[in-house]
Amino acid sequence: MQEDAIDFRNTSPFRPVNTFSHLRLSEVRSLAEVLACLDALQSREPAHRFLCTLDDIDQCCYTSMHAREDARLTPDDDGANEDVDYDDPVALHADEARQLAHVAAQLDVPALQQDWGTLAQARLSSQEDVDALLAMNRDPDQLLAHDDVVYVQRVPVARDDLLIAGLPNGYFSADWDVFQNHALIRHLATTHGYRFFGIGASWRGFVRPQAPDEAQARRLVDDLARVYPSDDAAAAAEAWGALASLLTGCKTLLLGYTENFAA
Repeated sequence: MQEDAIDFRNTSPFRPVNTFSHLRLSEVRSLAEVLACLDALQSREPAHRFLCTLDDIDQCCYTSMHAREDARLTPDDDGANEDVDYDDPVALHADEARQLAHVAAQLDVPALQQDWGTLAQARLSSQEDVDALLAMNRDPDQLLAHDDVVYVQRVPVARDDLLIAGLPNGYFSADWDVFQNHALIRHLATTHGYRFFGIGASWRGFVRPQAPDEAQARRLVDDLARVYPSDDAAAAAEAWGALASLLTGCKTLLLGYTENFAA
């Protein structure tokens, strides 16, 4: 895997996500490589938090741009960006930092926070989704099938759950929106010990210090079954059981958030 540093103050031969892009990882062959890189970064720079891209970078950036247009995420002084000199990297970074700080602050507004248990009503779900969750967690390197490039963002936020402010997503009406995604991120952290580490066009990535034991994995999939309801009870029971068994052998958890993540 090739690692290339990115500094927003210097011209880059790449096309970073934004001025918070810190590393470009190319020739990536496994999600394990990416996680090892994130761990190494965190060890070297404990004062910072890092978020990586996952599936389909271009689509992820496109929908993130539109997700930021949510009225709940738009700063009251959004007209201020009309005066930004986009050819000045320092000015551009300052503007992006202002917008990121606003998104993070909005995610902490109690009146805007969502209940994770209501997510089942926010998007249509079927047995295909449950099967897709099982298949992706069985072979997480599928996330790299579309791109073999991953961007690592250095995000100035106070908590891991707020990392989604660095690449907010959930744009189409049948997707989970930014606040709904944040609700599940919070629940997985506080209840199941999973830390949010990455987001793509359709999938989010979570990791915990150790794989869950059988009881922990069972509680986790019971919660997931609430927000990914199936239209086939028998098939769902089998798939959730298989996922629980699978998770006891791995530290990662991959979850889709868009209408068509099973496609």
